[in-house]
Amino acid sequence: MTKILLTGFVPFLDYKMNPTMQIVEKLNGEMMDGYEIVGRILSVDFQQSAEQLKQYIADIKPQIIISLGLAGGRFKITPERIAINVKDGEPDNNGYSPVDESIYDGGADAYITNLPIRNIVNRLCKEGYPAEISNTAGTYLCNNIMYEGLVYAKQHEGVRAGFIHIPASFDLAIQHGKIPGWNIRDLITCIKLCIEETIRATND
Repeated sequence: MTKILLTGFVPFLDYKMNPTMQIVEKLNGEMMDGYEIVGRILSVDFQQSAEQLKQYIADIKPQIIISLGLAGGRFKITPERIAINVKDGEPDNNGYSPVDESIYDGGADAYITNLPIRNIVNRLCKEGYPAEISNTAGTYLCNNIMYEGLVYAKQHEGVRAGFIHIPASFDLAIQHGKIPGWNIRDLITCIKLCIEETIRATND
């Protein structure tokens, strides 16, 4: 069975919930065009999340790796173009706050995703969902996990990997009070469309 690893994160910083968890839990086990979606949740910890992702990949051996992250304040679905070899930012959930660190000493400065991000954005917009390509995944956990996924993809021919940032859900927007939100059903639908486009590109 060909598998897709779909990951999300637990809540972090001042976000008391994380809609990526809901999406991953909802889609876990679904079949799409002969692919099984395997959903897994990552901790918000620079070291632990990287090791978790590597273990999930080793166990699942996915053909496609799509990681999801919350971008509180964004109002569009934003597939990421690039991951950089840098860890820097706010403290993770265990209080670790790296400054100007490399993800891999001597590793490539950056990796470009091989998800069909232009097709994904075009499809989402065609279906009526605001979307655009993002050219920075930042330097926090989202970039860290995207980089790790792309390291694996570079080492395994035919594997696709990348990262998609999503806006907050309505529930989180209400709880937070200062960020826009989407209906969780629309967020789930959008990620399914992203997966459809990735499968199509992989099978072509």
